[in-house]
Amino acid sequence: MRADAPHTAPFDLIIRNGRHFDGTGGPSAVRDLGIRDGRVVAISPEPLDARDCPEVIDASGKWVVPGFLDTHTHYDAELLASPGLKESVRHGVTTVTFGSCSIGMVCSAPEDCSDLFTRVESIPRDNVLPLLQKTKTWNTPRGYVEALNRMPLGPNVTAFLGHSDLRVSVMGLSRAVDKHTQPSEAEMQRMEAVLEEGLDVGLLGLSTMTTKWDKLDGDRERSKSLPTTYARWKEYARLNRVLRRRGRIHQGAPDIVTKINMFAFLFASFGWFRKPLKTTLITLMDVKSNGLLHRVVGKLAHFCNRFLGADFRWQALPCPFEVHADGIDLVIFEEFGAGEAALHLADEVERNELLKDEQYRRWFRKNYESKLTPRVWHRDFHDAEIVGCPDASVVGQSFGAVADARGIHPVDAFLDLVVAHGKQLRWKTTIGNYRKHRLEAIVQDKGAILSFSDAGAHIRNMAFYNFPLRMLKLVNDAINEGRAFMSIEQAVWRLTGELGDWFGIDAGHLRLGDRADIAIIEPIGLDAATAAYAEAPMPEFGGMLRMVNRNDAAVVATVINGRIAYRQAGFAADFGQQRGYGRFLAAGASTGASAALAHAA
Repeated sequence: MRADAPHTAPFDLIIRNGRHFDGTGGPSAVRDLGIRDGRVVAISPEPLDARDCPEVIDASGKWVVPGFLDTHTHYDAELLASPGLKESVRHGVTTVTFGSCSIGMVCSAPEDCSDLFTRVESIPRDNVLPLLQKTKTWNTPRGYVEALNRMPLGPNVTAFLGHSDLRVSVMGLSRAVDKHTQPSEAEMQRMEAVLEEGLDVGLLGLSTMTTKWDKLDGDRERSKSLPTTYARWKEYARLNRVLRRRGRIHQGAPDIVTKINMFAFLFASFGWFRKPLKTTLITLMDVKSNGLLHRVVGKLAHFCNRFLGADFRWQALPCPFEVHADGIDLVIFEEFGAGEAALHLADEVERNELLKDEQYRRWFRKNYESKLTPRVWHRDFHDAEIVGCPDASVVGQSFGAVADARGIHPVDAFLDLVVAHGKQLRWKTTIGNYRKHRLEAIVQDKGAILSFSDAGAHIRNMAFYNFPLRMLKLVNDAINEGRAFMSIEQAVWRLTGELGDWFGIDAGHLRLGDRADIAIIEPIGLDAATAAYAEAPMPEFGGMLRMVNRNDAAVVATVINGRIAYRQAGFAADFGQQRGYGRFLAAGASTGASAALAHAA
């Protein structure tokens, strides 16, 4: 495909001789790309004229793809301190979404936002609360979007309005988490009006959460479940009517433990004799605790979309779901009573006294051994490896192996080590996506979208910032092994164009007139480093270490708005400091070539 007219001005950037993927799933081909004013203005099989072009990237042998979309993050707090969001951009991500799972920084007061956010997302309250008190000057969706537009954003950003955030801002924190209190008609109308305003200014929709193990931080309503879990379905239905009428998205989670209310979300999405409600829930995963569930719910979503007029997508992660923990600080322990009781206690001395109590231990062992209660965690301490501990003799062993050697119950071995070493006890386990053939089936599922990285959250527990690269590796490995289950073109589409189209934002494509948000990938660099463990300090949060991904050989460059944000040598000097890279992408705005034509007019 040649440029359709002679160039009258030099290009700002030329990407030379790379294999071009347009994000539609169509055939790729070696092309030169010419970028001007943040848009793709030339795609040519012949060399483009580089005279007066200040930047030329030789992409020979590389893949030139639309910048990746990460549509489920919890960057809400980090964005306020470090708007470059470098841990995603270095992996080719050029658009991120936050405001997920009912929580965000839009409407509520700083302390309320902090208490909603920090325990659920495992980010220290001591860092988040002062940050919010210093920076949060808005309390409406319009004010929030205006604040985003003033920031020196790294990637493009999109956002949901969080239902818990909305509920607290209207009802107050205490009333919003009182199971005997429901919003008055005036309060309900106020929530609808705020949601309407959010959609007017371009928010994607509403995010909710019905899993009760997500708990509040702070000391006012500590350990209460998130406010959205106290809402009755009629409250959801009224807010859904707004979303349905406006063609926007309900992002949420069923009760992950029981899963039963997923049928209510499916029914709400149905399009029989009405407009379907775009709905996306977490998560489609091959969990060790139930190896059949993902097959059933994936097929159910596809059936509802095809035959019942629904527009429903499960979110799926294209890699094993491995988690790490320091001591007992891990959200999986919120799914049963003994774990909740321990995590409720913020004081380490008080918590250790509880963990040493024999009556408490009997309670924990009963929860651990129960085969009848629904669960996400497999509850097998023989499948949990110790990776760091002051007692070097236990490193490399499972808690179960330590228990066997000591002649005690695995729960007692775990609690003994937690009491002795606290957060210096580091361990890991894999919750799901542990079977490669089932993972390959999940990433092909028509009822799923590739999402759910949780980037910016659980900073000591997991790192999936590079999930698009892991997806490309999964597909590329199968091709190289002679058992292709998907083309690279299809994989790129699932990571880019499919998401941009479904979420209704100007992202995910790389055609003439499209935004010049680009990732240049070195396929040889899609190696074992994509899954390797790494840590890096967070200067914005006092230098604390977080889990990250480091596979720098895989991404040659990340381009945002036609500007080179990242190269293997590092980030641009002004990246995250000056405006001109990412921007707020309003849902429903014109996209691609139509946007370019409108701009020209």
